[in-house]
Amino acid sequence: MTPPLLETVAVAKRYGSVVALRSANLTVGPGEIHALLGANGAGKSTLVKVLTGVIRPTEGEVRVNGEAVVLRDPVDAQRRGLAPVFQDPALVADLSVVDNLRLTGANPEAVRHWLGEMGLGSIDLTDLVRDIPLPLLRMLDLARAASREPAVLLLDEITAALPIDLAERVIDVMRRWKATNRSVLFISHRLAEVRDVCDVATVLRDGCDVDRFRTDDGGEARMVRAMLGDAAAIVRNVTRSVPVKATSPALLDESTPADEVLAVSDLRVGKLDGISFVARRGEVLGVAALEGQGQDLLFAVLSGDRRPTSGELRIHRQRLVARHPADAIRRGVVLIPSDRLQALLPQRSVRENLALPFFRRVRSWGPVRRRRETEAVDGAITRLSIDTRAQSQVKRLSGGNQQKVTIGRWLATGFDVLLCFDPTRGIDVGTKHQIYDLVRELARAGKTVIFFTSELREIAQCCDRAVVIYEGKITEEITAAEATEERLLNAAHGLVGALADPVCP
Repeated sequence: MTPPLLETVAVAKRYGSVVALRSANLTVGPGEIHALLGANGAGKSTLVKVLTGVIRPTEGEVRVNGEAVVLRDPVDAQRRGLAPVFQDPALVADLSVVDNLRLTGANPEAVRHWLGEMGLGSIDLTDLVRDIPLPLLRMLDLARAASREPAVLLLDEITAALPIDLAERVIDVMRRWKATNRSVLFISHRLAEVRDVCDVATVLRDGCDVDRFRTDDGGEARMVRAMLGDAAAIVRNVTRSVPVKATSPALLDESTPADEVLAVSDLRVGKLDGISFVARRGEVLGVAALEGQGQDLLFAVLSGDRRPTSGELRIHRQRLVARHPADAIRRGVVLIPSDRLQALLPQRSVRENLALPFFRRVRSWGPVRRRRETEAVDGAITRLSIDTRAQSQVKRLSGGNQQKVTIGRWLATGFDVLLCFDPTRGIDVGTKHQIYDLVRELARAGKTVIFFTSELREIAQCCDRAVVIYEGKITEEITAAEATEERLLNAAHGLVGALADPVCP
C-alpha cells in the first residue's frame, strides 16, 4: 500500500499560555488536492509552518512518505519535497527578484520557466520587489516554489489577493501537480473554489481536526458547519446569495436626491484615465476590476497617498486637496487596506493599535483623555468581537482579528467615508459576514463606504451600486441587483453591451 505523501499525528503547538494547535491530524495522499479549512485562529497557518520547518511542534509527529521526520528548518523541508507559498510573499522588498531567488537557492531559469507556463513571462526579474504589485508577488512566490518540483505544494491563502484571471492560473498549476501524482495542500476561505477544485477537505476548529470528507459530500454547507460548529442559523447566513437591498431612503427613491458625500471628477493619474463618480450618504459603492486596471491608484488618490495629475475630489461639495493621508483623515476619509500589516503596528498591543488615531488630535503637551479613549476602544472590541487573548502583540492575532483591529480603529474615532480595499481577503467565512453586516450597519447610520473586492459575488452581497474599471476607465455603473458575476466579468474584461460574449469564471 502506498503511504501518504504527508501526514501529521496529534501535532500541537503552544506559545506560553496561548494554544495555537491542540491536536491536528492530517493525511495527504498522492495525486490529491487537499483543502485545509477553518475559521481564522483555527490553527491552519500554524500547521503549515510546522510542515515547512518554520516552527517546531510542541507535541506530535510529522511523517513524509510514511517516515517520521523532524523538520529542522525550511531548507530541510524543501529537501524532503515540501514547498510552501505563504499568505505574505517571502521576499525582501529592497532587493531585486533575482537577488531574492539567489538568497533562497532557487534557480532563476526554472522560475522563468514557470512564470512562462503561467502566462507571466513578461515579469522582469531585475525589478525591485517593492515595485511589483502584491498579486504578481504571489505568482512569483508560486513560480519559485514550483521550480523546486516538490512532492507537495503547500499553498496558504495564495488566491486571496488574486483577481479571477490570476486565480485561474494558480488552479491550473494545482491540477497539473495532481495529474503527475504529486499533491497540493490548499488553504482558502473561498468555499466555492474549494468545492470546485479540491478532492478532500480537513477542517480545523480550535486547534483540532474536527472533520475530514470529500468535497462533493455535503458541499459548502458541510464545510461551514464543521468550521463554525453546528449552528444552522449561521450556515444559512453565510451561504446566502440574495443581494442585500439598499437601506437608505434616498437610494430607494430615485425622485429624492441623495446627499453627495464624495465626488470624483475626471480623475487622471498613471493608468487612470478620466474617472468620474459620486458616492452618497448611506451608500455602499462597490468597485470591481481585474488586476492592474488602476483600482489601486484610485484608492491611493482617495486616501491621500497619491496626488492626481488632473481632476478633482470633493468631500461634502468642498474640494479636497490631500498631500498626505493625514489630510484625507482630517476630512473624514479613512482607508482599510487589503494588506493588514500596512495599517498596524505589529509589535504593539491590540489596544494601542485601536487607540492610535486619538493621538493625531493632540495639538499641545498634556494628558490624553484616557477615559474617553478606553471607552471607545472597549466599544470597538465588543462591537467587532475582537479576540484579545494574544493582545500583547497584534501580530499574534489571526488574520481576521487583525483586520477587525484595522476597522475598529476608525469605529473608535469616527469618519465620514470608509475606503475598503479588498477588506475580506484571507478571512474566514464567518468573519467575512461580520464585515458585510458592519458595512450595511454603517450605511444605515449614514456613512459612505467605497468597497473594492476581488471576489465579485461580494458586490451583490453588500453593495448598493457598483462601478467596473477596465484599463483605467469606468466601463459599467450598475445596481447591486444587476451585478451578476457574468455581467461584472464581462465589464471587467472590457466587454459591454448586449452583443458581448459572456466570460465564464
